[in-house]
Formats: sequence, C-alpha cells, structure tokens
Amino acid sequence: MDITAAARPVVVVGAGLGGLTLARVLHRHGVPVTVYDADACAQARTQGGQLDLHEHNGQLALEIAGLTPEYRAIIHRGGGAQRVVDPHGTVLAELPDDGSLTRPEALRGDIRRILLDSLPAGTVRWGKKLRQATPAGPGRYELTFADGSTVTTNVLVGADGTWSKVRALLSPQEPTYAGLSYVDTFLHDVDERHAATAEAVGAGALYVLTPGTGFLAHREAGNRIHTYVVLERPPAWFEAIDFTDARAAKAAIAAEFDGWAPELVSLIADADVAPVLRSIHRLPDRHRWSRRPGVTLLGDAAHVTVPGGEGANLAMLDGAELGKAIAAHPGDLETALAAYEEVMFPRAEQEAVAAHETLDLIFGADTPHGLVGLFTGDGPAQP
Repeated sequence: MDITAAARPVVVVGAGLGGLTLARVLHRHGVPVTVYDADACAQARTQGGQLDLHEHNGQLALEIAGLTPEYRAIIHRGGGAQRVVDPHGTVLAELPDDGSLTRPEALRGDIRRILLDSLPAGTVRWGKKLRQATPAGPGRYELTFADGSTVTTNVLVGADGTWSKVRALLSPQEPTYAGLSYVDTFLHDVDERHAATAEAVGAGALYVLTPGTGFLAHREAGNRIHTYVVLERPPAWFEAIDFTDARAAKAAIAAEFDGWAPELVSLIADADVAPVLRSIHRLPDRHRWSRRPGVTLLGDAAHVTVPGGEGANLAMLDGAELGKAIAAHPGDLETALAAYEEVMFPRAEQEAVAAHETLDLIFGADTPHGLVGLFTGDGPAQP
C-alpha cells in the first residue's frame, strides 16, 4: 500500500523530542508535516527520566516552539538539588535547588507530551517502524515500513536516533560502543519502602562515582527514584548476564558494589522493576556528510555521543532551528538545509568534545575529586 506524501511535504522519521520539536515549529509556520514512529502509540513505552533543559538550547527550542508556559507548568520544583557521595555514604559536596530556571528538571515523558499535545491529531503516524530508506529519483526518497506500507517524499528528516535508518542515505558511519553501559531501574514508594535510600539520594540528583563504576540517581515526582548504574565493562560482560531474569540480573550487578553502603547498593539490589541495559554508543565527534538534496538528520541520528547532559537539549535545538530554516525558505529547500547544517555541525562537534571531557572528569582516575570540583567551583561547569 502506498501512502501519498503530496499533502504533507515534510516527512520526519522519529517522534522523539527532536522530531516533535521540528514538527511543532513547522506547524506554527503553516508548513505541512507528518511524523512516522515505530511505537504503537504515544504510551507504548516509558520515556526515560528527568531532563534539565538549558536556557541556551532546550529551553530556547521550546520558546521557538511557543511552549514555554506549558514547559514551566511541568517543572519538578526542588528537583535541581545535587549531591556527591562516596561509596560509604559520606556526603562530599552538595548544592540545593536555587529555584532558578537556568537548568530546571522535568520528566522527559512530560516534555514529549506537551509537544504531542501541541500538534494536530494525525500528525504522528504510530506503528510505522522504518525498515529502509532508499533513493527514488533526484532529491526524492522512498520509505519502506515493517508493515509493508511505503511513502515517498522530497523532504526527509531523520530524527530516528542512534540506530537511524535514514542516516545511511548520507553517511556510512555506524555508532561504536563507547566502553560503558548504563543499567536503568527504579525504586517506588521510596519514603515508605526505601527510606534509608531516599534519605541518601535527597531531593534531587545523587552522584556516587568511582573510576569505571557508580550510580547516578534522581528523585522524581511520584515518590520514586530513577537510577542509572554506570559500569565501564566490555559488551561480553553484559552478555553473560541474563536480563530476562530480573532477580539474577540485579544480584549480578549489585555484586560489583560489594562493600558499598547498603543504602546505595539498594538502588539496584532492591529495584522494583527489572533492570534495563542501555549500552552507550557514539559516532565520531566530527561526524559530517556532504549535502544531498532533500534529506538531513537531527539529534542522535546526526551526532550521538557519550552522555554529557546535552543530548536531548541539542536534539530539540536542532529541530527548532531546522524548522525555522525550512519556514524561512519555503521555495528553496536546499538553502534551508544547508543553513541548518552549517550551524549544527560545529555545535555538535563542540558538544561531543565537551561530553568526553566531562566523562573523563567524573568517571576518570581522579573520581570523585573531579566531580567534587564541579560543585565547589574548582572545576568546569556542572554536568
């Protein structure tokens, strides 16, 4: 079955924060757009934890999208507090939430919801898992979905994340393993059921890091704690763990923290949900491509790198700026795409390099002293 794109000339693959920001900005400017996403519906899976959107990128993107009031209504007040603790539970540094709006916290799922709610019904086509994107003539592309349907377009944006299928139209690069993985899990009803751990985490974010091993945890709305267990291990180490057996997986990972304070080990050992492995992959810091008519990338599809606190922020700013560029050049798509990429490439490279520096600082041989320096003012800007 063919789906005609004639009525909606801009086709976006991926309904993440970047793709939806692009769609919202295009909609505000009267540019028709359709977003295709693999998920069966908006609620098909959880959307990750809290994000601190920064004034110069994530918040700016929402301002361009006209959604600043909606964003401020979902901010987790008090969630900006931060604490560094050693493996024995001793607090090494602490910063309260100062109530400013420079880097406020909000749930990724809530940010995605306000973007979705700002779009006309039917803008996002759910259940459309992209199988491949192929050229269909000069400046024209055909998308083939897993359900057998196809769509052709002459304006294609890949916002489909780390393992983008659209990327192959522009670049031969594939992401490579970055040397570390996160194990994602939650504690629920923490004040009643996990009181000691709740006290250790505090009101906001907790950092407990040693070289190659540690916890990143955050108190979230709804009386829960979201934890990323950080492990610098080769893929084979994780492959030896049966993540379909939640109890065994939790025990295997908790064993890596033998001798740590019980209230910290509880973050994984007593988790109320099955742990989820999130292997970290990256593209080259200077990932670029030559212009190809009618197609571009944004967010992780364009520049996925190691965690540095800017991934979602960059994706949203990519989407907002690309939307503005397309709207500003309605009769000259190539000028729009070239203008967007000219700004996006160096910005992404700069942030990728900074992310590596942050990772080395907070997970490197000087951990936790480098991280403490961020809090005391003796190091670079906060993560």
